[in-house]
Amino acid sequence: MNETAAAPDISEVDLLIVNGHVLTLNGGDDRFPDGAVAVHGSEIVAVGDTGTLRGRYQGRKTLDAGGCVVMPGLINGHTHAAMTLFRGLADDLPLMDWLHQHIFPAEQKLSEEWVHQGTLLACAEMILSGTTTFCDMYLFEHRVARAARDAGMRALVGEVLYDFPSPHYGPVENGLRFTESLIREWAGDPLVRIAVEPHAVYTCSPDLLRRCNELALRLDVPLIIHVSETEAEVQQVQQAHGCRPVEHLERLGLLGPHLIADHCVALSEGDMDRLAMRSAQVVHNPESNMKLASGVAPVPGLLERGVNVALGTDGCASNNDLDLFGEMNSCAKLHKVMTLDPTVLPAGAVLGMATRGGARALGLDGKVGELTPGLWADIIVVDFHRPHLTPVYEPASHLVYAARGADVRHSIIHGSLVMEDRRLLTLDVEEVMDHARAIARIVRA
Repeated sequence: MNETAAAPDISEVDLLIVNGHVLTLNGGDDRFPDGAVAVHGSEIVAVGDTGTLRGRYQGRKTLDAGGCVVMPGLINGHTHAAMTLFRGLADDLPLMDWLHQHIFPAEQKLSEEWVHQGTLLACAEMILSGTTTFCDMYLFEHRVARAARDAGMRALVGEVLYDFPSPHYGPVENGLRFTESLIREWAGDPLVRIAVEPHAVYTCSPDLLRRCNELALRLDVPLIIHVSETEAEVQQVQQAHGCRPVEHLERLGLLGPHLIADHCVALSEGDMDRLAMRSAQVVHNPESNMKLASGVAPVPGLLERGVNVALGTDGCASNNDLDLFGEMNSCAKLHKVMTLDPTVLPAGAVLGMATRGGARALGLDGKVGELTPGLWADIIVVDFHRPHLTPVYEPASHLVYAARGADVRHSIIHGSLVMEDRRLLTLDVEEVMDHARAIARIVRA
């Protein structure tokens, strides 16, 4: 196979990436050891051998990826971006103590400007570590959307909804109206989309969950919720509703392909069967779950049932970074030791969770997550000319077990170069960090 190309014959393209080891991560796992990618506008025009594409295309800008792997950008399926401001604030605590005694009180002090600055910091960190798309649940999400757009990142965002008053919108009725207005405001944006995001079964009444689902279905957007994060949560829901969280969601009519269920740690066999039968999406957050001692999600069992599982970092208050390379490493090793089987979750499968799996979960399947002509150009270039990445027998293995976010050299999102040679082009990273440090001084006080 020498080249895959879209129909238009464009002799001049906006960007030509050459001399790299191209991993398309498409359905056929096509690879080009001396490969190139041609980008025009926001789309990938062609993927193939460097010699072939050089003979056909001239790039207005050319990136030499010699010694590098060229691959799809990583997709962070679940995070709370502005919680970068609380990184290290309340470590080494149980989930409910961490949440109710520290995080919720700190969030009562939040302002929309804080959220904007915290999100810019998160975007800088994610771009620098190879993430091109993220899915966010937090407060003041209109500022998250703007920050993502300013940073040039692709994002699916939504205002967190729960029964008690929010420090942003007050009563939940206002939250539902705000969510609908946000969906309409950002409709058609090339980078930012909006989801409906009730926090969890234990913080949302059945009536609120039904209304959230109706809104998501009516406006054809994803529905996102934390599900079965701990055994304590499962017991609480069983006492309140007489069934486990997944069954509760099914009874309320929320289980479906539009539902993105975050965490899914404390699942029974029946829970996994229900998620599979209803084609719900799951986002696995291994490092956060380990740090909060929430448990280990039964990812191998979900995958065996055909459930699509994406990968997320969760927020920086419970991880404490947004590096998906580290998350892939933890994910692969965690499930091997849990099952005592070294063949479980091989590198290729985990890499798929962070790319195509993430795209499918966020409703972006066939748009991002692989290097295929006609898809949006979300691409990263990973520098393998490093001691810890030498020699190279299998690039996918290195990406999961040896690479780090700091090895990412270039990042392209929607056809635009947002990082070149480790230099952010859309953000002033020093200014962003200065703002975060100023906010931290207030948080400490």
